[in-house]
Amino acid sequence: MNLTTRISKAERVGRWLARGWRGYLHSEREVSGWLVAQGLPAPIVSTLLWIVTLAVVVGLLYTAFWLALLLVFAVVATWTADKNRSDGEFALQYPATIEELRNTPGYDPSLHEDTSHEMYRDD
Repeated sequence: MNLTTRISKAERVGRWLARGWRGYLHSEREVSGWLVAQGLPAPIVSTLLWIVTLAVVVGLLYTAFWLALLLVFAVVATWTADKNRSDGEFALQYPATIEELRNTPGYDPSLHEDTSHEMYRDD
């Protein structure tokens, strides 16, 4: 029995996202400090950062909307195609007897192990 605890994939993903978020906040503070050092007032810097964040969120929501719409379109198209399909349309049409199989184009008795056929070769 192994007593060492192992983190799950979900926890690993959560830690990865948290590191990314902390990195984003660190970068935001650096940019904010740099802009203030350049002479911009702190309220304007804060407003600019909020505008950039809002623009990124709107862009992500816009992308998510179009991907969801594409997914809905694909599901509806699949559902419609399935509704219009007749049951016999996609039935596999294998020959029912060995005589029908022998009459199909490209028939090779060696591939079908048809030992009673005159062209059968046992290699």
